[in-house]
Amino acid sequence: MSESVKAPHPAAAEITLSDAERQPCEIWTRVMGYHRPVASFNIGKQGEHRERRCFRESRARLGG
Repeated sequence: MSESVKAPHPAAAEITLSDAERQPCEIWTRVMGYHRPVASFNIGKQGEHRERRCFRESRARLGG
């Protein structure tokens, strides 16, 4: 009989990258109805973007 061998789950393996292998992530945001990269903002707007908070709006209770 043949034995089945399970391969480790891909997420279980630790992935390490050197700085040379890394790629910068460009962050875009919606401003006044259109999308722009945050890197194109002036220093003040970039600071405002960093201060933003994420929130989840709860459902409204109607009638009681």
